[in-house]
Amino acid sequence: MRSIIGKIARCLLWLLLGWFTLTVGAVLLLRFVDPPTSAFMVRDRFDAWWNDEPRYQFRHSWVDGDRISAQLKLAVIASEDQKFPDHYGFDLASINDALEARENGRRVRGASTITQQVAKNLFLWPGQNWLRKGIEAYFAVLIEAFWSKRRIMEVYLNVAEFGRGTYGAEAAARRFFKKTAAQLNADDAALMAAVLPNPVRLRIVSPSMYVKSRQTFILRQMRGLGIQTVKEL
Repeated sequence: MRSIIGKIARCLLWLLLGWFTLTVGAVLLLRFVDPPTSAFMVRDRFDAWWNDEPRYQFRHSWVDGDRISAQLKLAVIASEDQKFPDHYGFDLASINDALEARENGRRVRGASTITQQVAKNLFLWPGQNWLRKGIEAYFAVLIEAFWSKRRIMEVYLNVAEFGRGTYGAEAAARRFFKKTAAQLNADDAALMAAVLPNPVRLRIVSPSMYVKSRQTFILRQMRGLGIQTVKEL
């Protein structure tokens, strides 16, 4: 019996070591190598194929961070994660607020940081269960440990979905504004950031009143933060 338990323990230890080596290696590699795709892109394309969507069109074009408008970097910080330049992967105050809201039966506002969203988009799947959130947190720790904030923002703006099948700032800028990501102005950037919570339901083209109100709010937050917020990004 003890020998069986010992074998199981050794097997689990090797599996854990393999997982750690694989995940750390992947995160380290992506510090230097631009990811050609992401878990969310693969899932999206598979779903379109599986459901036989003839009108589906996949768009993605990687661009370096210095070819993305500073206004878009500021907009996503203003809307998604205002503490991004200073935190280490987690906004503890927002997490605490979300937990309190859940306990009081109120609608829970997302508390994911940009780092966590990069982890989710690159490696994971949609959902809110504790297993996925735990793995997301693990990858967020690795990303913060091995990447710079500049790299995190660069990857985020290249893998984020801005519309059905449209991933990354360059593809979105060309599809919705007929310009490059470097040419996006503050209004364009705020509108793109406004749809990030749900880029399939919320639309950049013919935006709803809700999206327009989010755009206005984000523009106000951008002015409050100031462009110097993203000078290192």
